[in-house]
Amino acid sequence: MLEDGLVQIAGVIDAAEATMLQRCGVQYLGFPLRLPVHRADLTESAAAAIIKGLAPPVFGVLITYLHKASEIIALCHSLGARIVQLHGDIHRNEIERLETLDPSLTVIKSLVVGTHDEKTLEAMLGELSPFVDAFITDTFDPITGASGATGKVHDWRVSRRLVELSNRPVILAGGLTPENVKQAILEVRPNGVDSHTGVEDATGRKSQEKVQKFLLEAKGGFELVKAKSSSKNQK
Repeated sequence: MLEDGLVQIAGVIDAAEATMLQRCGVQYLGFPLRLPVHRADLTESAAAAIIKGLAPPVFGVLITYLHKASEIIALCHSLGARIVQLHGDIHRNEIERLETLDPSLTVIKSLVVGTHDEKTLEAMLGELSPFVDAFITDTFDPITGASGATGKVHDWRVSRRLVELSNRPVILAGGLTPENVKQAILEVRPNGVDSHTGVEDATGRKSQEKVQKFLLEAKGGFELVKAKSSSKNQK
């Protein structure tokens, strides 16, 4: 379900925005819900209506800070979401339970640079790899206490190291914009990228122009990485 070169746009605010994103070619739409810091972008019932109306290859991704497997599964089922991004602290045992409760659920775990030091993040990656389908790296903002939708980049060298160590796909998030996403891909070599505030206009809505440019720049970055990898393997 998670493809190499994937692009996720998070923070969908309504059905019109979801339709615009799909027309641009976005295949992963992120819905942050049950948040400890930010206000949700839309109601859970509105999110459910959008997600249940999506069809492959487009998927709705629940982004949540819930830390109890039973609550996560219940919310996924209520929304119709088959991919969940666990963005808060959650015990390994609860992640293990997710597979028991719903084996077909795709699970992405965040590794937030700034909430833990690099060695702790590496340890988390090793401990949780057997129980998740992918990781996403993001940025902690000490001013607001937010660990997502901060609009801030982190030290990409940390994410690059996690990519090198991981036997699971790694998605890069945190302050990505149309202007920096290609360079981020070249430096980090992630399997996918995520943007939230980086493709919004002054009103807080996603800008079609910014989304299209983000997709174009991301595609160019992934193609360059693939070409460099192929060239290296042929030597």
